[in-house]
Amino acid sequence: QVQLVQSGGGLVQAGGSLRLSCAASGRTFTKYSMGWFRQAPGKEREFVAAINWKDGAVSYADSVKERFTISKEKNTLYLQMNSLKPEDTAVYTCAADENGLMSRNFRLYDYYGLGAQVTVSS
Repeated sequence: QVQLVQSGGGLVQAGGSLRLSCAASGRTFTKYSMGWFRQAPGKEREFVAAINWKDGAVSYADSVKERFTISKEKNTLYLQMNSLKPEDTAVYTCAADENGLMSRNFRLYDYYGLGAQVTVSS
C-alpha cells in the first residue's frame, strides 16, 4: 500500500502563488509516476501535471503550462503554482500510478491523496 498525504493550498489573490505538497509513504516501486488533478465546482476533474519518478519526465495541461511546475524530492511531490487565476480555483488531488504511465486519466492511477482546496480571488 501507498499512502499519499497532501499539504498546502488555501486562499490567494489572482497573480499570487501557492505550493502543494504530496508526501508518499509505504511501498516503493521500481517505476511509477505521480500526477496532480483538479476539480472545480460543477466541472469534471481535469489533469494538471504528471511526472515520471524514475527519469523526471514531466507533462502539463495546456492551461497551466509556464505557470505551474511539478517536481519531486525524495518521496514528496510538489506543485508550484504561480500567476494564479480565478479559474484555477479547484480541489487539487495528487495521485500515484504503479506503472509509470503518466496518464491524464485520473482513474488509471492506483493511489490518491485526499485533496486540497485552492481558491483564487479576483
